[in-house]
Amino acid sequence: MEKGRTASLRKIKGEKKENLAGYILVAPMFVGLTIFTIIPSLLSLMLSFTNWSFIAGVDKIKFNGLANYGQLFDDQVFLTSFKNNLLLLLVVPVQLILALMLAVVIDKYVYLKNLFKVIFFMPYISSVVAVAIVFQLLFHPSYGPINQALQSLGVTNPPKWLGDIHFALPSVMLIMIWIGIGFCLIVYMAALQAIPRELYESADIDGAGSWTRFRKITIPLVSPTTFFLLVTGLISSFKSFDIIKVLTNGGPSYSTSVITYYLYTTAFENLKTGYASSMAWILFGCVLMITLVQLYGQKKWVNY
Repeated sequence: MEKGRTASLRKIKGEKKENLAGYILVAPMFVGLTIFTIIPSLLSLMLSFTNWSFIAGVDKIKFNGLANYGQLFDDQVFLTSFKNNLLLLLVVPVQLILALMLAVVIDKYVYLKNLFKVIFFMPYISSVVAVAIVFQLLFHPSYGPINQALQSLGVTNPPKWLGDIHFALPSVMLIMIWIGIGFCLIVYMAALQAIPRELYESADIDGAGSWTRFRKITIPLVSPTTFFLLVTGLISSFKSFDIIKVLTNGGPSYSTSVITYYLYTTAFENLKTGYASSMAWILFGCVLMITLVQLYGQKKWVNY
């Protein structure tokens, strides 16, 4: 009995030591998450119900209920920014389709796979400022290579691209696709290499063609990867800010403005902290709703 009790006490002490070690390892991340994420988020939720500027001092906080949220639906710039955010969501499926097609081609028919990985991944790790400057030169309405090429092909009045309210947002979307396709490609290639080759060999024996193998084997087996890229891509598209800020500043005429950019200008240029906080929580609600829809839908098309 005494030996059993001693062993039990040793086991309890060992578990306590393990738990203490776990708490010590988790503590820095937990403290950082609390200070830099949880507390600011709760404060921004509180401020979203106020009419306040952060330069006015805490004593100037005035609660105005749901007035900020009601004002958002009458704010044409916010509605335009919200519409542009929804249009930017189209970038994600285009990225996934192109990345999967390129990944299949490189995985099966290209010998220098690592070289192509680096080539396609370079835009993703490049400086956004450098990328924006390059594309500002490419899309220059008078001296840009793109318009000069179009003029040489007989187009007398080529678009002004980033300076045209009808072409500015599509131009930004093309740049975002070019930047993000490398990351999706790398992840898809890792998923393709994890698919057992025996499945393709069995399909060949059964007489399945390339399209059938792609549709019946490749797409279902990379669906978890597709789901991961879809969720992260949609969230990233809602958080798009740096490329808009550097490339167009939301112009011309707010044609490329998105919620994060309008939130930034409202908070730090117009000094409307409470109103900007309400935008942040509308953005959070949209991202949460889209993510929940995806989590529900993935049960029907993702194969684990």
